Parts: sequence; structure tokens; C-alpha cells
Amino acid sequence: MEYSKRIYYLLLVVIIVLLLLYAQSLLIPFVLAILIWFVIRVFKSLLLRIPYIRKWPHWLLTTISSVILLSLLGLIVTLISSNIQQLSSSFPEYEKNINAVADKIGTTFNIDLGESITNAIRDFNFTSILSSLFSALTSIFGNALLILVYLVFILLEETIFRRKLELIYSSKESLERTTGILQKIDNSISNYIAIKSITSLSTGFLSFWVLYFIGVDAPFFWAFIIFILNYIPNIGSLVATLFPTVFALLQFGELTHPLLVLIIVGAIQLSIGSLIEPRIMGNTLNMSPLVVFLTLVLWGMIWGVTGMLLSVPITVIIILILNEFPGTRGIATLLSRRGDPGL
Repeated sequence: MEYSKRIYYLLLVVIIVLLLLYAQSLLIPFVLAILIWFVIRVFKSLLLRIPYIRKWPHWLLTTISSVILLSLLGLIVTLISSNIQQLSSSFPEYEKNINAVADKIGTTFNIDLGESITNAIRDFNFTSILSSLFSALTSIFGNALLILVYLVFILLEETIFRRKLELIYSSKESLERTTGILQKIDNSISNYIAIKSITSLSTGFLSFWVLYFIGVDAPFFWAFIIFILNYIPNIGSLVATLFPTVFALLQFGELTHPLLVLIIVGAIQLSIGSLIEPRIMGNTLNMSPLVVFLTLVLWGMIWGVTGMLLSVPITVIIILILNEFPGTRGIATLLSRRGDPGL
């Protein structure tokens, strides 16, 4: 019996992985719609703190929150498109600067290592890398309609979901238990998204002004990349710092400007990511650091960059669900930071 159960669990895991791989074109927009729904709930909770507005109907607050968020997303898409056009028109000049940078590095080092770096830079296809980056963003924006459709149905389902649970569970105890699990997931994900958004937005905002005053082209685009990549645990802030640094090296064809970008943007990342964010986050995210890294790699292998961005929220939900069943509670304990997966 025990052997049959293990085979069943193994087959279930294989089916889930195959589903995640081959149905990602449908699943990723759905997961993104759920996260946008969580952000709308955060906006709604902020509106509920305003004395006069808190008396308004919930459907009206949800509508206002949705309009605010979608308007912000539309503005961001417009600004990014403008920045992408600016970068695209400047491609030829950036490619010329690659040879200038390569010659300076070769002259400075005048050793085999310098020659290797020089050859690497000359072979560096910056156009291809930026085009891939633009394609990834375009793919996300291209799914905007599907995400919006999912979001509308989720918002409609929210209004009757409580009633459905009451019809499903005849026992009040079972209903309260299920409601408690959903409330824990809601609180954990909402708090994580709110705190991470505030710190990422602060990092992107400060980085924008640094890049603007240094003279880096399309500063809003790079600030947006920094904002997005900061949602990726551990390595996101490092990559977010390197992107504008390398770009500044290719744009200016000398080392002063990229060093300024590296030092100042790196200092912003270090201050907010290592000093401010952990204090604000506190015990909100009860995940082992090793688990954070491993899930980052796992979801990155399954869904690429999008999987990295979604790795933490998805894993938090999995831990909370596993903790509610005696057979899987041990797994949830191993995945948690403090050995208390209840969050």
C-alpha cells in the first residue's frame, strides 16, 4: 500500500511538471492575473484606511483600485515603448563604442587577460542581447489581453467565492479551517507584494535620477528593469545593477560613467536591499534562504525569467497549503525559516 502511494505521488509530480512546462502560455498569464489581483487588494486596503471612503461599497473600491492600477500599467507601457524606440535608433553608435572600449581595455592591461577581455568585448553582440530583452518584454505585454480577461473573471469570482465555500462545507469547523488557510495566503502574499513593491519602487526611482543626471540614455527603461529585477531574490539586485553599468560602458565608450553607475546604483541596491528591506519585511516571508535560492533556480528552469519573478509567491502558497495536511506538514517545516510554517 505504501509503495503504491509513493508511485501515485511520483506520477502526480511528473504530471504537474509536464503541465507547467507545456501549458505555460496559459498558466503564466493566469498567475500574473492572480498577482495583479493581490496588488488590487493592496490598493483596496489602502483606500479602506481613508475615513470617508471606507464606507463606500466594496465593488466600487475594487473598481477604483483596478482603474488606478491599470492606468499606471498603461502609462508604464507607453514610457517603456518610447524608451525602446530611443535605444533602437541608437544601436549603430553603441556598436561603434564596443571597439573603442575594447581598445582602451587592451591598452590599459596590455596582458593576455586584457587581450581576452578585448576579444570578448569585440565579439559581444549587444544588439542581440537588447533585442532578446525587448522580445521578452513584448511577450509579456502581448499577453496583456489574456491577463486582463483572467483578471476580470477573478474579480467577478471574488464576489461569490465566500458563498460557494459555505455551500461546499456543511461543517462550520471545515469552513473556518479553509477560510483560515486562504486568509493566511492572502495576508502573506499581499504583505510580501506590498513591501517588495515599495522597496523595488524606491530603488527604481532613485536609480532613475542617478542614470538621468549621469546622462545614460533611456533612464526610465533601465529604472523599470531595476524595479522588475528586484523582485527576483538574491541575484535580481546584482543583475539589475550590471545591466545599466554595461550599457553605460557601451554608450560612452569610457570607464568613468559606468563606474559612477556601478558605485551609486550598487550603493542604492545595497542600502535598500540589505539594510532597509529586511527590517521592513521582518517575519513576513517565512522561507529558508536555501529554499528561496533553490525555488528560484527551479522556477527559472520551468518558466524562465517570469518563473524567477513568481518563485517566492508561488512557494509561499505551497508552504501554507502543505502545512495544513498532517502527511505533508513535515515538508512545510523543512521549507520554512523558523521551523514554524504557519507564518
